[in-house]
Amino acid sequence: MAEDNRQNFVEMSLGDHLEELRIRLILAIIGLAVGLTVCLFFSKFFLMLLTKPYFDVQVQTGLPATLQAITLSEKFMVYMKTALLFGLIFSSPWVFYQLWKFVSAGLYANEKKFIHIVSPICALLFSSGALFFLLIISPLMIRFFIAFDPGIKSVETQVTISSYISFMLLMMLVFGLCFQMPIAIVAANKIGIVSVKNLKNTRKYVLIGIFIVAAVITPSADMISQVALAVPMYILYEIGILFCR
Repeated sequence: MAEDNRQNFVEMSLGDHLEELRIRLILAIIGLAVGLTVCLFFSKFFLMLLTKPYFDVQVQTGLPATLQAITLSEKFMVYMKTALLFGLIFSSPWVFYQLWKFVSAGLYANEKKFIHIVSPICALLFSSGALFFLLIISPLMIRFFIAFDPGIKSVETQVTISSYISFMLLMMLVFGLCFQMPIAIVAANKIGIVSVKNLKNTRKYVLIGIFIVAAVITPSADMISQVALAVPMYILYEIGILFCR
């Protein structure tokens, strides 16, 4: 069946390929538009979710729980930016489905099976990483940055809502990508870049590297936030080795 699919894919003319691509692009754009429209109604909820760690830390430290908007359009732009990014996130499965429908005819059965298994796992790992940062790491980082003393007198921290939201979204993306480690390990093993034996033998070096990365990503003076990131990353490394067997 896979050979038949591939043969059918090859026999399609260039015009047929372009027409199929056009249809899939139109459907993907429609999905993006729907995702953005829906998220426009929920953008306020997303903003409340993103700002909660900051406001909680401010209240705990006895500081006023406020964010600054220093330009006239800043609040509106943040609202739209949040809706756009979450719209992209929630509509991405539909977009990838359209891409999949375009390229799947040219794949073998084992390639299709691999993608069917990996795709939901990637989505789950990315979501887990983003939520892990939002719920666990972000309060630790915010507390550190607020309390940090550069040794300069009369410096008052005034955080703008645009800079804060951009920081939170960027870090959620970083953590989501970091949590893709098992997939990266399995893929590297499948194509012959690394073997299970090499992965096992380099455990101690990987552990040191993970702590260094954790120290860079979470520049807190205490070890709590570093360990909070390093431990799950190392667990994900071991999970990757387990799936390579």
